[in-house]
Amino acid sequence: MSVDDTITADAAYRLASQGVAMLWNGDFQNARQILTALEHRTRPRPDKTERTTGELFYRYRQNRSHRARILGLLLVPLQAGNIIGLRRAPDVVAATVDAYGSIAEASVVSLHEVLGTIGAHQWRTKGIPVAALTASIYPHYGTFFPVRSEYVDLVANAPLAAPEVAFDIGTGTGVLAAVLATRGVPRVIATDIEPRAVASARETVSQLGLSGRIEVQLGDLFPEGRADLVVCNPPWIPATAHSLLDAAVYDPGSRMLKGFLAGVLGHLMPGGEVWLVLSDFAELVGLRSRNDLLKVIDAAGLRVIGALEAPAVHTRATDTNDPLHAVRQSEVTSLWRLCAS
Repeated sequence: MSVDDTITADAAYRLASQGVAMLWNGDFQNARQILTALEHRTRPRPDKTERTTGELFYRYRQNRSHRARILGLLLVPLQAGNIIGLRRAPDVVAATVDAYGSIAEASVVSLHEVLGTIGAHQWRTKGIPVAALTASIYPHYGTFFPVRSEYVDLVANAPLAAPEVAFDIGTGTGVLAAVLATRGVPRVIATDIEPRAVASARETVSQLGLSGRIEVQLGDLFPEGRADLVVCNPPWIPATAHSLLDAAVYDPGSRMLKGFLAGVLGHLMPGGEVWLVLSDFAELVGLRSRNDLLKVIDAAGLRVIGALEAPAVHTRATDTNDPLHAVRQSEVTSLWRLCAS
């Protein structure tokens, strides 16, 4: 349905609630105001009912899904050349080329997503400082930005023997592979199933001058061969992903976690070590127990030889408006040191 500046926020919300997509043909800044109004209408309402953490998480996911559906129905035209042909529209060429590549034919895209590409492009342009590397990295759109320093710091500080070869499974931006290389590992092979992540990691490696030590491969879990050290920071919540970025956080059925643990011994050198870096968020909301995790580790023929822990220091742990604030504040990320049992 075509809409313009004459539509009210209430009318737009009613249409979106009915599943009607709205193609905006008015002023771009007015479209942003309508989107802001839709965001306001989809915020979770105050709830004084006493609920378990599992119930809170379920309501949170419901709300996130509802918000994504509503906000994704306000569309803007994207012309050939990555231009939004609306009054007062910003220049989105660089941001959308990063996200979609060059657009040769006219198309439409959700305004919410366009604004997301702009934000991601700004992050990419500015860079994200990584203290463990004493440098900044510049992630590609669609990869998980390492703004949570806990897992990076754990890998930077864990006791390291003298591995000749290390694997970084599910490398994302390549930050953990880079940390391993800067700690002296002479050869690191990093893998990821997402082409965007592989491109981002390769760029990270090149920018840090580590191309001679790190090889980045496209693939599901393990590369060929064996390593003295195998590191993995899998998605930590066993639930369905609703977006590209969600896939770095949500692991339906713990597919990656279980696949990694089940297959890692076949890629580990005798006497080698496995580092599993994992948040306990899923345990706190009742999606997985600590005993469940230990059973999977044991079934894989592995045993725990040590663990390092880091409390949550990411910004969401301090957001008292977050309905899951108490959970996030209690969250701990652990680096499990494993070896063959």
